[in-house]
Amino acid sequence: MSNKLIAITNQFRNGDKMTPTFIWDLDGTLLDSYEAILAGIQETYEQFGLPFDREEVRNFILRYSVKDLLVRDADKYDLDSDELNRVRATSLKEKNMQIPLMAGAREILDWTAEKGIQNFVYTHKSDNAFQVLEDLGVRQHFTEILTSDSGFARKPSPEALLFLIEKYGLDKENTYYIGDRMLDVETAVNAGIHSINLQIDGVEKNWKIVSLLGIKQILTDKYKEKQA
Repeated sequence: MSNKLIAITNQFRNGDKMTPTFIWDLDGTLLDSYEAILAGIQETYEQFGLPFDREEVRNFILRYSVKDLLVRDADKYDLDSDELNRVRATSLKEKNMQIPLMAGAREILDWTAEKGIQNFVYTHKSDNAFQVLEDLGVRQHFTEILTSDSGFARKPSPEALLFLIEKYGLDKENTYYIGDRMLDVETAVNAGIHSINLQIDGVEKNWKIVSLLGIKQILTDKYKEKQA
């Protein structure tokens, strides 16, 4: 371990006020779940006799959300979006065991436990998220998990993030929302906290990483800035 990483490690262990807090997205961030999600959507569309363009659907849900996709296509084909989503959710639940963690996810979560970094989840995934995280053996890392079933306004509304910030007295300057879409960056910005993102670059208060292990370097760089 480098001297700088040792310094920031000691700072975390000493309970310094700079100790960060992480709020995580799940799909495409901690969970390598897009293939299972796409398979669930495809099965649903086939059941309803709808055309399925895999690449177009993937691009749409990355930019917006699965719910927005279902609302769009239900309106287009005169269907009930809630019924589409019910069938899709059932199909996806059957694929829980096919969803692995993203590369580096277990290591970075273990690292946060060692350093006393508090973790939360805010995801558009349903309450199915609890079982997936339990099955993967990482549920214990999270103080609280908010899903699409928790009743908050959907991203990019900051409502869920602000709820966590207020409930737990989190310091916005040291709180990070970690995701993989522009929607996640926008949610963090709207909440007045920092963003770490696996895909998006060029946005103020957002750091782009190529893997989850890059989070360690971001915190090291911020520590150096504070000491300058």
